Amino acid sequence: MKPKPFTTETAMTFGTPSLEDFAAIAPQADEPLLKEWIARGANFVACYVQALPGARLARDARQTDEYMVFVVSGAGSIEAADSSATLATGRLAIVPPGPSELILTEPSTLFLLFSSRAADLAARAANADVYSTSAPNVAPLTAWPEPADGYRLRTYDVAAHVRPDSNMRIFRSCNLMLNIMLPRSAPRDTTKLSPHSHTDFEQGSFALLGTWKHHLRYPWGKDLGEWREDEHREVGSPSMLVIPPQVIHTSRNINEGEAWLLDIFAPPRLDFSNRPGMVCNAEDYPLPAGVAMP
Repeated sequence: MKPKPFTTETAMTFGTPSLEDFAAIAPQADEPLLKEWIARGANFVACYVQALPGARLARDARQTDEYMVFVVSGAGSIEAADSSATLATGRLAIVPPGPSELILTEPSTLFLLFSSRAADLAARAANADVYSTSAPNVAPLTAWPEPADGYRLRTYDVAAHVRPDSNMRIFRSCNLMLNIMLPRSAPRDTTKLSPHSHTDFEQGSFALLGTWKHHLRYPWGKDLGEWREDEHREVGSPSMLVIPPQVIHTSRNINEGEAWLLDIFAPPRLDFSNRPGMVCNAEDYPLPAGVAMP
């Protein structure tokens, strides 16, 4: 069913944008071989990890759904169920439910993405208090169908999925969608921004590199007392902004040199999934029942 569009009759209860600047806060895990920063949205949990050789990241049997590991830089291996794989810079792993362990063999920077069903990580998030009560207008996390060939460890070479007509490289699992955009090498053209909003889901914008300015605008309703001022939030990297539903937003890198942004959604976006060729691993994950590709 197509979401109901926002109108001035829509309830004007907006969530609170949550911005975490990991460069300015202590890590949630600080060990001799590993530092880990954690932040969350209503339906997802993002982890930024800096690790040295020998560091290990493990999940036990309480990990009930898939999660993603993107190797920003470095190398290691991952074991899950009865399979294993080597990981290197630029590879994405989708890890099946159940026990798994990631072992680093080089100095590494990692981005890990979980659903909010990873309750232990959600509870440790730097912004956990933002989600101590319900998030307005966010639809609940509903998993999409299991992979046609069953849960297993899957890895992808992200660089192999560059398209000439897009800066997006989108991957999905049963419960998550990650857009690993191409890095930018110059400030974004301010005549080509893309302000938009989402009816019933958050967007997580995770900055891996660069300095970003996030522009936020709240639609006006009939009650002037509920109107909010525009926001223009500047932040460096690594950092994550969680944008609530119905808030108009666009982001731009303002630094010279490299800048890199990831976009996070949970559950996967149906509009992206319905566009042929947009989701890089669409053949691995069926669409929900009753949804057909155009």
